[in-house]
Amino acid sequence: MGVLINTYLLLCVYLTLFFCSSPSICSASSSLLSSCKLQRKFHLNAMYKPGDVILGGLFEVHYTSVFPEWTFTSEPQQPSCKGFDTLGFRHAMTMAFAIDEINKNSNLLPNVTLGYSLYDNCGALIIGFSGALSLASGQEEQFLLQENCIGTPPVVGIVGDHYSTFSIAISTVLGLYRMPIVSYFATCSCLSDRQQFPSFFRTIPSDAFQVKFLKHFGWTWVGLLVSDDDYGLHVAQSFQSDLSKSGGGCLAYLEVLPWDSDPGELKRIVYLMKISTACVVMVFAHEIHMIQLMEEVVRQNVTGLQWIASEALTSAAVLQTPHLMPYLGGSLGIAIRRGEIPGLRDFLLQIHWVFNAFQVRQFWEHTFQCRFAPPPASWVEVGGALCTGQEEIENVETEFLDLSNLRPEYNVYKAVYALAYALDSILRCEPGRGPFSEHRCANLRTLEPWQLVHYLQKVSFTTPFGDPVSFDENGDALPIYDIMNWQWLPDGQVKVQSVGEVKKSAFKDEELTLDEDKIFWNFKSKKPPRSVCSESCPPGTRMARKKGEPECCFDCIPCSEGMVNSMECTSCPEDFWSSPQRDHCVPKKTEFLSYHEPLGICLTTTSLLGTFICAVVLGIFIYHRSTPIVRANNSELSFLLLLSLKLCFLCSLLFIGRPRLWTCQLRHAAFGISFVLCVSCILVKTMVVLAVFKASKPGGEASLKWFGAVQQRGIVLALTCIQAAICIAWIVSAAPVPHKNLQYHNDKIVYECVVGSTVGFAVLLGYIGLLAILSFLLAFLARNLPDSFNEAKLITFSMLIFCAVWVAFVPAYVNSPGKYADAVEAFAILASSFGLLVALFGPKCYIILLRPERNTKKAIMGRGTTSK
Repeated sequence: MGVLINTYLLLCVYLTLFFCSSPSICSASSSLLSSCKLQRKFHLNAMYKPGDVILGGLFEVHYTSVFPEWTFTSEPQQPSCKGFDTLGFRHAMTMAFAIDEINKNSNLLPNVTLGYSLYDNCGALIIGFSGALSLASGQEEQFLLQENCIGTPPVVGIVGDHYSTFSIAISTVLGLYRMPIVSYFATCSCLSDRQQFPSFFRTIPSDAFQVKFLKHFGWTWVGLLVSDDDYGLHVAQSFQSDLSKSGGGCLAYLEVLPWDSDPGELKRIVYLMKISTACVVMVFAHEIHMIQLMEEVVRQNVTGLQWIASEALTSAAVLQTPHLMPYLGGSLGIAIRRGEIPGLRDFLLQIHWVFNAFQVRQFWEHTFQCRFAPPPASWVEVGGALCTGQEEIENVETEFLDLSNLRPEYNVYKAVYALAYALDSILRCEPGRGPFSEHRCANLRTLEPWQLVHYLQKVSFTTPFGDPVSFDENGDALPIYDIMNWQWLPDGQVKVQSVGEVKKSAFKDEELTLDEDKIFWNFKSKKPPRSVCSESCPPGTRMARKKGEPECCFDCIPCSEGMVNSMECTSCPEDFWSSPQRDHCVPKKTEFLSYHEPLGICLTTTSLLGTFICAVVLGIFIYHRSTPIVRANNSELSFLLLLSLKLCFLCSLLFIGRPRLWTCQLRHAAFGISFVLCVSCILVKTMVVLAVFKASKPGGEASLKWFGAVQQRGIVLALTCIQAAICIAWIVSAAPVPHKNLQYHNDKIVYECVVGSTVGFAVLLGYIGLLAILSFLLAFLARNLPDSFNEAKLITFSMLIFCAVWVAFVPAYVNSPGKYADAVEAFAILASSFGLLVALFGPKCYIILLRPERNTKKAIMGRGTTSK
């Protein structure tokens, strides 16, 4: 409805501007008449004071209006104002006081006298809008036409209006002409839109703070009640938007309170509040709406609700009654910053100075319940008193002089001073350094409204009460709120207690300070209520939206393994795993064949033991190197074999410990080369045995020339170099590298060395196997050679052990995961090394140490003869 009225009024303005301002029509008129005349003049309650510059004001001096019936068969009668609003009149008087104070201040606007033109909106949009147009265009009955319009506008700025709905309509039109409007009470956040309202300012913060108020207490599930007008509809839209942007919560319901107090509609709304799971209700409406609503709340006995009141309702005394406090007790709301205005009381006591002002006469009559002459018909007959003008206002109990809680008045005071400081900046502009084109300054005599907007945007001053005043880029004042709590005292009295404040400075965001110990909660627990659609999901679960319901309503579904969070299950990094409660990621256990675990300790001990035994055997052989049993079969190859076995034992240590790049590349190379060196020595020893036996036969002496000491070393070196070439080619083409294997276990990281090239690893093992099989075959053929100490038998047995170990190694290695594959390979190395060491050198050490009588050439040769 409000939107339709705005559209209609806007159309009227355009038509008026067209017929009164069109150049062609004005030209035609000038040829017939020398002046223009207003088609219609609004009859408005007004107070006027002349001055060099006039400021306009719109106030609610009456809170309701009576509209006559419009038949359009005769000239429509204008509406009349009813219900004198004492506080609204005090707002208007505060503006008059501020202007009077400014005129007495020689430091502010020197040599310039401010005047005012104050209109009553009578609580009706059409009257307030008419007043705004009258302020902008003037009320002159007749004015001469001029080719160039010069001179100061009727008013340069307007203080008001009281209601957001009125301010929206007025600013929509006057904003087209950049007329500055400074409201002292309109809180709709929609008015912060600079595109729609380019010249609107306000000294009261917007309603946008309410979302942060909810967020402080964790109330994410709330109901919203708004009035059926532009203000309410804009609040509903902006409130939902602010909620979604901040992630502060959701609306359980949104209801528009009817103007006509439809009982059925109110009953439905209250029943919805009763059955809703939201126990926090926010109300952006007028007192009349709240009164009608609370009557139905009492009727249905709806308790257990936490009410959040808008600024307009926070100080509504009509609701603070013992009848309603069982339901409204504990309500929280924001209130305009309370201020002090020195000298205002003395000014109000002198109000009788302008009895010619219609508004003052109405105030006097309302306060003293009298009438000025001539009184209405039958007034004297019914005993009505006549006003003399000599009545003492101090002798009357009236809230007009109760200045203990100046809130809207303080904002009016700041609004007037903001306009005054903007005008003062215009006066102080230095020629040639102005902000306008060609660095020009504005002039009060030819001031354009948009020029004042420029200076108003940059206003910054501090009130005598110590509060800074400035406007942000949207024309909003720095938020300064008091948080109020409706407290129901044990004696049945009601107290509205300040429990905190909201402040915002030019350098900090809004800061909410609450003394929660002072807050009265109207619940058995005496604590803030919980108002959520769904409780927060416990750690280790995720939210799943309920179909068709707001985002605050959800189910909690457990996260799967390896995922954590309470909002949306997310995978842990690959090095982490979810805790048993799925509430955080924990580092995965790292698994590799460690020196500190029993298996690693056993392998390390065995490796070092084997190395030590090799060193002991080597020492024994060196010490007894001149004995026949050491010299019987090439002692040099025996020493080299023992050295290679020692390397075999030591290379198993490379398979223990945290895999690193150098250990991964070195372990297989060291293993392959060590074993090739070992098997090569055995192969050459076997070949030498066969060559010696063959040389003992007639004509076989020539075979020994191929197995001299140099040839033996050359064969061992050649065979070992082949393995070294295989290792180099493997490392260059696809080297083994450390790898974090996540496939074996979900909750463990298995560090292992991947072979890189399976072909390279197979060739390395295959070459060792080829030499071992060849050694085994040659030794097997020479096992029955006539000799007292036939080493071919020992070689045959040792190679049988060696081949058996490595044949068993392949399937065991393939089927062993992680560290166990390294353990299997290390075990195979140690087992085959011990097999070679014991089989080849055990019998010899036995003879050297325990049976020295057999360690002679005669015994060795003789046993061979006897055996034969």
